[in-house]
Amino acid sequence: MIIQRPQLEQSELTKYIPPKGDYETFRDIDHYKEKLKEWGLSSAREAKKEFWYKDRNYQRMVTIKGYETYGNAQDINTLVVEFQDGNLTCIHPAFLKEMQQSSFGKESLLTFDEKETTASEVEIGKQDGSAAEANLLAEVMTEDTSSVEEEFVKKESAPKTAKVKEPKPKKTKTPKLELPADKVHFTASVKQFALVYNPFNEENDEVVVLENVQIISEDNPLEIGLAWCSHSKTLKKFELAIGDSLEFDGKVAAKKLGKGKDVEEEFLVDVPVLYKVNNPSKIVKK
Repeated sequence: MIIQRPQLEQSELTKYIPPKGDYETFRDIDHYKEKLKEWGLSSAREAKKEFWYKDRNYQRMVTIKGYETYGNAQDINTLVVEFQDGNLTCIHPAFLKEMQQSSFGKESLLTFDEKETTASEVEIGKQDGSAAEANLLAEVMTEDTSSVEEEFVKKESAPKTAKVKEPKPKKTKTPKLELPADKVHFTASVKQFALVYNPFNEENDEVVVLENVQIISEDNPLEIGLAWCSHSKTLKKFELAIGDSLEFDGKVAAKKLGKGKDVEEEFLVDVPVLYKVNNPSKIVKK
């Protein structure tokens, strides 16, 4: 039985995984809403402030204080949530999303009973040996394999012809760029606007595709080529148009742009875009 006392935190029941050090916090309420939508935790106008943190025997209310980034491309997030007693723990966004479901942690009795009944019937069929039950079991067991066996017989009986293997053309690999881990200064221009499917909220998100992307550095300038970034509220304030030239600060990561789901052709990108710009700031439109 779940103990529903979100106002009382029993620390001895909770296994905390505190953040390793400093973690990212939200710049403002718009940034908080944007990240919640990205994680699939809330897409409403009024951003959700409290979430359930559940275990088999209890559930608590927590708030999201910030997030950590990790991975080679620094594009994977772990949430940092705070309990009402002030303790912090880390959790994956998809796991916290799953905890919001009423069925979280409960075994489906119907499914269990069905599995148990099916197993019993099979065992009875084996032991009883009656013709009807034996035929029923045979039909169930061969239903999925009969078509495969027929196809196999056809292939075996057909005359075999020697296949001449044609040499496969060698793929030329594009050398990977050594991307800086810290924030850098960019110049770029707007190529187009696109939509990419977000499986967390099952919607298409707006993105901006950039071309002629270059990292400006006295020591080591770097040509990126094409890149993409979220069409955030910050960017929308600039009322960008195709062809606009931009300067901004940000981080770049190797993350390929996906495709939108059921979108018009003008919002699809016909060339691979392999890099993503995260958190552009100090934006100057020319």
